[in-house]
Amino acid sequence: MPELHSLAHDAAAALGFNYDSTAPAWLHPMMHLVLVLAPALLAVTLAAQAVWLLRRRLQAAPAAGAAEQGLDGGAWAGLPRQILRTTGRHQMVLVLLSLTAMPILYLTLELPKQIVNRVFESQDIAVPVLGFELSQVSLLFLLCGAYLAAISLNGLNKYWLNISKGRVAERFVRRLRLAVYRQWRRDRPERRKPAAMPVLGPEVEPVGGFASEMLTVPLLQGGTLATILLFMFVQDPILAAAALTVLPLQLIIVPRLQRRVNKVSRKRIREMRLLGEILDRDMRASGQGALPAARSFRQLQDLRLQIHRLKFLAKAINNFLTALTPFLFYSLGGYFVLQERVSLGALVAMLSAHKEFSSPLKDLFRFYQQSEDVRIRYQEIRAFAAPAGGAAGFAQAAGRPCYTPAPAHCGTSFTHQRKTPL
Repeated sequence: MPELHSLAHDAAAALGFNYDSTAPAWLHPMMHLVLVLAPALLAVTLAAQAVWLLRRRLQAAPAAGAAEQGLDGGAWAGLPRQILRTTGRHQMVLVLLSLTAMPILYLTLELPKQIVNRVFESQDIAVPVLGFELSQVSLLFLLCGAYLAAISLNGLNKYWLNISKGRVAERFVRRLRLAVYRQWRRDRPERRKPAAMPVLGPEVEPVGGFASEMLTVPLLQGGTLATILLFMFVQDPILAAAALTVLPLQLIIVPRLQRRVNKVSRKRIREMRLLGEILDRDMRASGQGALPAARSFRQLQDLRLQIHRLKFLAKAINNFLTALTPFLFYSLGGYFVLQERVSLGALVAMLSAHKEFSSPLKDLFRFYQQSEDVRIRYQEIRAFAAPAGGAAGFAQAAGRPCYTPAPAHCGTSFTHQRKTPL
């Protein structure tokens, strides 16, 4: 397509790189991919993701508002609002520590480049630094000392950030457990839902972990990505664009797989509740037999295997796509070094920065996965804490309850339970 070819040439020229028919044959399709196709696909993908998230929020808002009515005052408000209400001052400390990490990170990326360019490749015997003449050995130790100070500050910042995140998480877990426990105690003893321990234990703790990361992960990891991209664009904008080539594929594939994981995770949470009901009936009445519990164990095994397959598939695809970017750096970046467009130190620094680039990107994907999982867990916890005796409950068939509103094939429904909302 002549238009695509011209657009790639115009984009390269705008970024300060002109190439013609004398350039290697492989350079033309690579420039088309890096400067035209990948950015267009990234823009379309981000727009589609934004529309999908907005549509889902609008659809979920009425249901969430209806579910919150009749619960324990404001304790069951929307999860983000509840987190900010409970840990607002502590969240400000996390935000400040996250923002402090950005300039320190930029120093850790810039100093290795200065070491390579100003010490290893410099032919000068004396190098001027802040009005002083330093030998190459003195400059080497000065830059290495600055790099050591930068990585030390980075480590201390992460340490205090993690300590503060732990405090926020435990504070929110304690408040959430109290809210669930108080609501559970308000029911009459014969109507109290028996699966309180799984809810107060393993189901609440991931919500607390999300409370400590709700602001810090987008700020810290998103800011890390922005800092790395800024550093890359300062070195060479074309190579920085190459670092984003595989990002659209990651944004398309990983969320789709994660949505499938979410569905299976929700089934697993419900199956754990069912197992708690079965074990509670076994304690209250002997002679029920082990078949219902054995069926639940088998179902839990199948669900966890599905989760493992989907998670490792997403991880394998993400690792493969991440490994493609160094190929672009070695080929396109190596060509730019031979053409003296970029320095060897800049290329080495960009390769090092790309290794840092993949880590926050994975953390952001993990945060998206965690937010979806926590959203499901919070809905289940909120449904558990709802007053008993409401909507139609779980039903029982063949000695094992089922999650449907008492159809013909199910037995007597439990009056102390209610249907878990989808």
